[in-house]
Amino acid sequence: MKTTAHLNRQSLLLLAVNGLIVLAGALSGTFLNVYLWKSKQDYAMIGWFTVAQQVAVGLTFWLGGKWVKEYNKMNALRAGIVLSGLFYLFVLWAGPHAVRWIWPLGLLLGIAMGLFWLSFNVVYFEVTDRANRDLFNGWVGLLGSVTGIVGPWFSGLLITWLKGDRGYRVVFTISLAIYGLCVVLSFFLKKRKNGSGYHWMEPIAQLRSKGNPWRLMAPGLIAQGVREGVFAFLIGLLVFVATKQESKLGQFTLITSAISLLTYWLAGKWFKPKFRSAGMLVGALLLWIVIVPLLWKTGYGTLLVFGIGTSVFMPLYILPMISSGFDLMGTSDETVEKRVELVVLRELSLMAGRLLGTFIFIAVLMVSKTPLTITVLMLILGASPIASWIFVRKLLKAEKSAVTNK
Repeated sequence: MKTTAHLNRQSLLLLAVNGLIVLAGALSGTFLNVYLWKSKQDYAMIGWFTVAQQVAVGLTFWLGGKWVKEYNKMNALRAGIVLSGLFYLFVLWAGPHAVRWIWPLGLLLGIAMGLFWLSFNVVYFEVTDRANRDLFNGWVGLLGSVTGIVGPWFSGLLITWLKGDRGYRVVFTISLAIYGLCVVLSFFLKKRKNGSGYHWMEPIAQLRSKGNPWRLMAPGLIAQGVREGVFAFLIGLLVFVATKQESKLGQFTLITSAISLLTYWLAGKWFKPKFRSAGMLVGALLLWIVIVPLLWKTGYGTLLVFGIGTSVFMPLYILPMISSGFDLMGTSDETVEKRVELVVLRELSLMAGRLLGTFIFIAVLMVSKTPLTITVLMLILGASPIASWIFVRKLLKAEKSAVTNK
């Protein structure tokens, strides 16, 4: 077991693949919902597109777990990248008529994401350990922020300059090329060892076992997913609806990602396991407080305040959730052997939360679609990170004690 907090060549290569995937998503994913919205102004439609993705992600994690554990997980990772490219090919082919194919497109994107992130998370666990996991996660956040600065800003300018559909098609084509590069780069990652037989019902077995730490982590992840499921697509849409300019959305993402660049770098450098509990609570509370200005007005200025606040406080909340969940997979030889099933359990928990949040969002909009209703709903759903801390605080306290006693 490695003890030094350094990243080896395979870790750096995995970071590169992650960075390119996130860049492709930043280029096109930021404007994908806007592209659909311009064809049909319907929040519920975007919500159902998200539901389709999350259902496919969850099922892919569960079903694909057998492939990843017993066979070649690197081929599963490559398949996810290839399907992501196919998704954008279909969007390019369908054009403005893509809104007629919300469910098939959502399912395809969800399968692609599921295969990639299932494989990535398992490989990530195998190339890191407790000593360097926070460092790796900090770099993941750092790369995400860099690509978040460059990608949306560039895409927004390009779409504005080329005026409409042509700009979107060029941006989607660039993402397609990046996915191709990722496939090539993935062949330099070493083939990982196969595990023993895949246990289909292991996630349920973990949750039924008394005293199992996943009985605390799983509801914490569900609460995390409640916020993620809605905020992931809603914030960008609100910025576009408020400004009617793709360039403004690119500017918004540039500013918030530039701040995330700094905060994730600082978190990766200074945020140690013994600070996880206190840091996560402070981050969760502040993530909720920055929503309050939107009650006054949902304009570009207040959305920017929200975005900046989220960028500053998110690392405090999310890094303990990520690192602690993966630490649970390495507590013993038994949990290491079950790492694929535990990654599946983690993703199914997140999926349940994301679906719950999205279903609440769709149900509320069936009653009222006023800006105030949406803001109040954001305030309610935005409190879920606090619930995450409540569920996992005992695990974080135990981790702090373990670190202190070393």
